[in-house]
Amino acid sequence: MKLKLDENGHVVVQDGKPVYVHDDGKEVTFDALQTVSTINRLTGELKTTREAKEKAETALTVFEGIDNPADAIKALQTVRNLDDKKLVDAGEVEKVKAEAIKAVEDKFAPVVQERDALQAQLNNELIGGGFARSKYIQDNIAVPVDMIQAQFGKNFKIEDGKVVAYGADGQKIFSRARPGEVADFDEALETLVGGYQHKDAILKGSQANGGNFQSGGNQNMGLKRSQMDAKAKSEYIQAHGQAAFLKLEK
Repeated sequence: MKLKLDENGHVVVQDGKPVYVHDDGKEVTFDALQTVSTINRLTGELKTTREAKEKAETALTVFEGIDNPADAIKALQTVRNLDDKKLVDAGEVEKVKAEAIKAVEDKFAPVVQERDALQAQLNNELIGGGFARSKYIQDNIAVPVDMIQAQFGKNFKIEDGKVVAYGADGQKIFSRARPGEVADFDEALETLVGGYQHKDAILKGSQANGGNFQSGGNQNMGLKRSQMDAKAKSEYIQAHGQAAFLKLEK
């Protein structure tokens, strides 16, 4: 990454911030105040994590000499059970415990199911809404939004109520414009599309250049069945039906 210079060799400034050019040619402004703030925040988080680690290590010193924690816990539980005068043996205590746990699980199973359903609806709304409202898709993508969501939707997750994107390597996608911060929806999607092996088939202008247009008014031209993974195929079939899926070019 290097500074962008004008024809006179002066640094190019945008909104009072110097412009840098990445190795792939993408230009971003560098916000020094934002970067310093991010560094200070991360430094504080690192200190908190280190202090928590040291505290945990100190607390664990009392368990030195215990080679198998599971056996130690089991032994303590057995002793507690044997001290219970209401039951004859430790096996009965474990049976009562298991029955009590199952009764609680059965009682709250509908609540858990409702919670999971609401969580799924929230995820669909936040992630699906991100695709539906994406300016990057409107300006740059030539295929329907639902096809893009079927291909890249699995890369987005909801964490702390926010949409976070992960790359093919399983790591979070961070912003180039805001160092230290995760990328917003459109910047993350642009990164994912940039690394997609069939990106020329879904970007505007690339279909005509690549010869992917078909005669006969095919409304599904662009993404091919062979370019979709198993999850994308399944989601496309659920959204459009088997017949529409089979009309896509192989």
